[in-house]
Amino acid sequence: MANQALAAVESALRDRKLDRTLTTALAPLERVDPSALVPMDVAPLDACLRGGLPRGQLSELAGPRSSGRMTLLLRMMAAATARGEIVALVDTLDRLDVASAAAAGVDLSRLLWIRGQEISGGASPIDRALDRALKALNLVLQAGGFGVVAIDLADVPLAAIRQIPFNTWMRVQRVIEGSDTACVLLGSEPLARSAGGLTVMLAGRATWDGASDRSRRLSGIDVRTRVVSPRKRIDGEAVVGARTADATDRDLPIARQSR
Repeated sequence: MANQALAAVESALRDRKLDRTLTTALAPLERVDPSALVPMDVAPLDACLRGGLPRGQLSELAGPRSSGRMTLLLRMMAAATARGEIVALVDTLDRLDVASAAAAGVDLSRLLWIRGQEISGGASPIDRALDRALKALNLVLQAGGFGVVAIDLADVPLAAIRQIPFNTWMRVQRVIEGSDTACVLLGSEPLARSAGGLTVMLAGRATWDGASDRSRRLSGIDVRTRVVSPRKRIDGEAVVGARTADATDRDLPIARQSR
């Protein structure tokens, strides 16, 4: 009797197309339209990302200092401005080197640079700077019209970042959902991403020439990236190598290698 009742319920659910769970009812996350993605302009990484970071989503570039996180962000912004898009950077602690941005190819006339205030120390000034940066991010996203909007939280103390309410990032996602804007968080560790966003984990390793510490010169940098995405839509690694003959070169030529 119980089996017959269960069969009747399952049949009724199928008739009304209610037999599918929320997960199975979701459309696949694969993106085949290149216009729905923002390329990083680094071939092996874009291949790993299957085209780039998704528009209308909150993604993040995370890694320690000198891991290449800002370099990748500037490459992505340079490619976006070359396509005629407008980009914005909320520079929480006023860390952007404009000369490096120009050397990376960013069209500065298409960059909205929202400068924060450099903080020497103290919890209260950091909290105020972080609050202003988050408000600025929200205003820029609500204005719309940007291809890439990034917020640099890399040098903000983790203790302050962890006090940000999680619904802050939910509100960010609601603002950009369905838009052509890719919002990017720049941080020292993964912080937040939307359901359709991506996390790019970075780890950099410098290589040196010279027999002694005094004669050593920077000969190159290897940046290892690992992509993490919801439900394993994208999951892989890529290695990007930069080599230079002159340790003073600021714009290192990229020798691409993937795995």
